[in-house]
Amino acid sequence: SLLSQFDLVCVNAWLLDFTQAILNLGFLAGAFTLGYAADRYGRIIVYLISCLGVGITGIVVAFAPNFPVFVIFRFLQGVFGKGTWMTCYVIVTEIVGSKQRRIVGIVIQMFFTLGIIILPGIAYFIPNWQGIQLAITLPNFLFLLYYWVVPESPRWLITRKKGDKALKILRSIAKCNGKYLSPNYSEITVTDEEVSNPSILDLVRTPQMRKCTLILMFAWFTSAVVYQGLVMRLGIIGGNLYIDFFISGVVELPGALLILLTIERVGRRLPFAASNIVAGVACLVTAFLPEVFAGIPWLRTTVATLGRLGITMAFEIVYLVNSELYPTTLRNFGVSLCSGLCDLGGIIAPFLLFRLAAVWLELPLIIFGVLASLCGGLVMLLPETKGIALPETVDDVEKLGRAYSYKCGRKKKTQVSNSHL
Repeated sequence: SLLSQFDLVCVNAWLLDFTQAILNLGFLAGAFTLGYAADRYGRIIVYLISCLGVGITGIVVAFAPNFPVFVIFRFLQGVFGKGTWMTCYVIVTEIVGSKQRRIVGIVIQMFFTLGIIILPGIAYFIPNWQGIQLAITLPNFLFLLYYWVVPESPRWLITRKKGDKALKILRSIAKCNGKYLSPNYSEITVTDEEVSNPSILDLVRTPQMRKCTLILMFAWFTSAVVYQGLVMRLGIIGGNLYIDFFISGVVELPGALLILLTIERVGRRLPFAASNIVAGVACLVTAFLPEVFAGIPWLRTTVATLGRLGITMAFEIVYLVNSELYPTTLRNFGVSLCSGLCDLGGIIAPFLLFRLAAVWLELPLIIFGVLASLCGGLVMLLPETKGIALPETVDDVEKLGRAYSYKCGRKKKTQVSNSHL
């Protein structure tokens, strides 16, 4: 095992937490570097470089001769891993139309869940950690074949004044779908704002962008801390780790189906808020469940399952909402930067869980519950994006926020007027 090979026991036990934290630190670094690069140099090129990087660094991690080499390349694998996840998600959401965007966004998350379900089987049949590392690393080289299959994002090409290339890709997509591309597409123009390079200040310079950025950052942070905390908690509460991990993965599948059934009917905000609140309440109930119910193990399991289901839904929705609230000029950089708080949460989660659980096993659950409940209230302040075209510029985001505030104001005014009738 990793523990025995690098002697991560006794006084060195904290280094095991550190190995997970260093991976998330790599994710955080990747959010800043590769998220920016994808908005400036293109989605697909950064995605392919990231896949190659994950493959190479993963092999080095598997055969690391000592712990320092293991840590360095695990960090680098996190950097490139971030590039693959976020760039892939942004490419997909930018290529498809608004009607299909919710479906593909959730389907991507369903494949993540399928990976979690399969992972215990891989770990069970492969006897050592190096084999597991190679099993989850080598498939990344296959994704390099996407160079001949997946086109660059037409939206990104247009914002970089590469309209001819964008039109060529759009015609190819239309032909594959048996559709006709309107001649009006040849009249697409871009403004100076759309070709400017992304900056972190653009995410907080205007009121709506600032509000969205701060709330989304907190939502990402909460999702990571609670989700990773609940997953890692499986290793300290006893039971069969393989079966428990498998069941926890299966629990996530209904979450994706619930999202698909709700986000186009009631919008994004309500399911986003409700899933966080359900997760928060479930964590608090699990922590304070009276000892009188100790003889009813299924009750605690049911409540814990609801918590896992809730935070899984929140994690999947934040991907979608984040990509829908940022303009094309900042989308990859903005999503990567906000999800950087997810990586910060991932850095904190193992220390928070294992160190506080040593004081009181249920203490981490209380913190998870408070964070998730607070997040559920904050996301209600975000504008609704159901049926809205992806914003292209910062000004589009500001208009979206003002339009939402106006609708809410009119609704409240109507309610007040009706109360006098």
